Amino acid sequence: MKNYLLIIFSVVLGVAGQLSLKYGVGIASNVSSSRIVQSLDPRVIWSFLQTAASNKFVILGFLFYLISAASWLVILSRVDLSLAYPLISIGYIVIVVLSKYIFNEPVTSMRIAGTLLVCAGVFLLLRS
Repeated sequence: MKNYLLIIFSVVLGVAGQLSLKYGVGIASNVSSSRIVQSLDPRVIWSFLQTAASNKFVILGFLFYLISAASWLVILSRVDLSLAYPLISIGYIVIVVLSKYIFNEPVTSMRIAGTLLVCAGVFLLLRS
């Protein structure tokens, strides 16, 4: 049971990292330039990266990832990789739901179907 809690902890931190990074780069892209989305100009990209690297949400996102990675090392020392790794996909499900409500992203029927397939796959893996 402790191993499953540690996996959930790691997944939650990974999700928090993704959400924080997304929010932070959203702020950075508004501050530095809206051209970043379509630009291949190294100066525009460099300016964006400098702005993003100093954003507190981007820094927090990387901190969440660092803690998640450290906890993942502990998980790998205790649990079969073939069991632990598929559980990371729970984060995909959480991200789809939270992206809709936090970032107002469109969640189409195809995304819902894909998410349900992920759920079914994880369920089957856990039953083995």
